[in-house]
Amino acid sequence: MSTTAHDTVDRARFAREWEDWHRVHEQRRADPHGFLAVAALFWLEPEPQTYPGIPGRWQTSEGGPVVALAAGESLVVDGRRIEGVHAFGPIAERAAETVGFAGGVIEVARRGGRDILRPRRPDFAFLSAYSGTPSYAPDPRWRVQARFVRYVVPRPHEVGAAVDGISHVYESPGYLELVLGDETRRLVTFPGHVPGTLNVLFTDATSGDTTYAANRSLSIDEPDADDRVVVDFNRAVNLPCAYTDFATCPLPPAENRLSVRIEAGEKTPTARAHGVVTAYGIEPREGASIEAVRAG
Repeated sequence: MSTTAHDTVDRARFAREWEDWHRVHEQRRADPHGFLAVAALFWLEPEPQTYPGIPGRWQTSEGGPVVALAAGESLVVDGRRIEGVHAFGPIAERAAETVGFAGGVIEVARRGGRDILRPRRPDFAFLSAYSGTPSYAPDPRWRVQARFVRYVVPRPHEVGAAVDGISHVYESPGYLELVLGDETRRLVTFPGHVPGTLNVLFTDATSGDTTYAANRSLSIDEPDADDRVVVDFNRAVNLPCAYTDFATCPLPPAENRLSVRIEAGEKTPTARAHGVVTAYGIEPREGASIEAVRAG
């Protein structure tokens, strides 16, 4: 395995820095309106539908999601209270709008070409019971030097999803070339959340054993002027689909399914949120459109 010069690394300091980073990551994950608070997933239909625990009758349209609120019902959109009929307008793929309601917030989003609703409730039992994610002990040996190879023009990559019947398309700016297990390997990258940074979705020989079967994610700093970058597998994390049935996470491209064991980063979560009835503790109302989501 080719790594950075880990022999000179202060291992105690390395561990502390990783622990600080992972604590912040866990805090974001367990935010009262974060992904562990997602209590259901609803796919909007062209005909108006009601959904358990959510105000209004909702539908999708060529112009985007629309909600019709009955007398006494309201939502908070962009900081203002709305009543009656509200059209959200077209929502871009992977974008979302957050709407306030009495029980928390509703994520109005578009995934795989379809409009969805995901209520996020601070009182959701799964969030309240969450006690953290097990991880491998941080090890400097898994900080790997890599070379970023840029495509002349970004290349579209279509990948599967944690939901049957949809897919995601990402524009890849290039790939990483690195040595793992004495072999040179390539990892296709996608744009990171911060401009200039990269994201890698991958599986490895631990997937389905000690780590989540479907995918893990790794954020990577912007490459330097020589397109060199450090890939720290200690910071590999689970995507939301590792925790909940209500996620539409992308799966790794075929090139990123590694045969080597990456014994670093987060392991399989110890608990998982299931089913809309479990989420709300009630049976769906007549006319509700609920689609079960199967992860991995």
